[in-house]
Amino acid sequence: MNEATQTAANEKASPPTRTHAARAYAAASPSAALTAATIQRREPGPEDVWIEILYCGVCHSDLHQVRNEWVAAMPTVYPCVPGHEIVGRVQRVGSAVTKFKPGDLAAVGCMVDSDRVCPECRAGLEQYCPSVTLTYNFPDKHLGGVTYGGYSESIVVDQRFVLRVPANLPPAGAAPLLCAGITTYSPMRHWGIGKDKKVGIAGLGGLGHMGVKFAHALGAHVVVFSTSPGKKEDARRLGADAVVITRDADEMRKHAGSFDFILDTISADHDLNAYLTLLRRDGNLTLVGAPEKPLAVSAFSLIPGRRHLSGSQIGGIRETQEMLDFCGQHNLVCDVEVIPIQKINEAYERLLRSDVKYRFSIDMASLR
Repeated sequence: MNEATQTAANEKASPPTRTHAARAYAAASPSAALTAATIQRREPGPEDVWIEILYCGVCHSDLHQVRNEWVAAMPTVYPCVPGHEIVGRVQRVGSAVTKFKPGDLAAVGCMVDSDRVCPECRAGLEQYCPSVTLTYNFPDKHLGGVTYGGYSESIVVDQRFVLRVPANLPPAGAAPLLCAGITTYSPMRHWGIGKDKKVGIAGLGGLGHMGVKFAHALGAHVVVFSTSPGKKEDARRLGADAVVITRDADEMRKHAGSFDFILDTISADHDLNAYLTLLRRDGNLTLVGAPEKPLAVSAFSLIPGRRHLSGSQIGGIRETQEMLDFCGQHNLVCDVEVIPIQKINEAYERLLRSDVKYRFSIDMASLR
């Protein structure tokens, strides 16, 4: 069989996936502004859920991806439609869908598929699956090309990767929970944060403000570390019991050897050793911020107290649903500034200046 005959046979055996057009905002190159575009979404298959997107949070990784700043690890394919903090209303479901029905409030986070058979998937840790499919800029097995994210009017996702949103949570504030929320919740659950624990939150931004809310709701004694004295009042409003200005060496020394856990949300260059020495014996410092350059770690910051330095990456589907349910029980959402999609480029510039408290949430009605 020659190549042309084989191709024809394959096409006959696997008919092309039916698609429909959807409005979106996309970047055409690293230097281009995000502008209105039309993309193709697949028609729902038996296991699929078609969601009309109501709100989509703006994550700093959206900006990195759009500007191809992770070219070494995750080069951007253009056009790029970002967005992995999605809340919307179910419009249609496939014939085999049992978890959702039209009208349900649903969410999609950073993943839309995985291989489902590897040890990580079987453990409910799909985020570590070697074949995970991220919500945007990842190979799309259905349509070819890459996946397109939530800066769009709709999205179609397998029901296994769609989440339920508690009815009492406002959708605009709930959307960023799908990244900022689970990124901070997951390591706290993994390291057993609760009552009688002293927890530090390094950095008070999109991630840090949710870290404070979760640690407080879990019953911990919460201390915020910040370089800005102006953030003291807000940190306390969010649930902090104390605030330490890191430039004050005396204040830092007062807390030496006293923390069970520190969540480091800082994405800029900073001194890890200053935080490691604040840990008690067997204490843990978990990185969820991602500085561009490697951070230096002294062996003597770890060895004397058998201290731990670790990292964490979002959470699995089961844990993300647990996080959303926890937020529903405690009435927790992100502090957001709601914007129309037409202001997304301005929002990116403000994000670079840390000029938002604490997350942008795009009202996708503005696209329609």
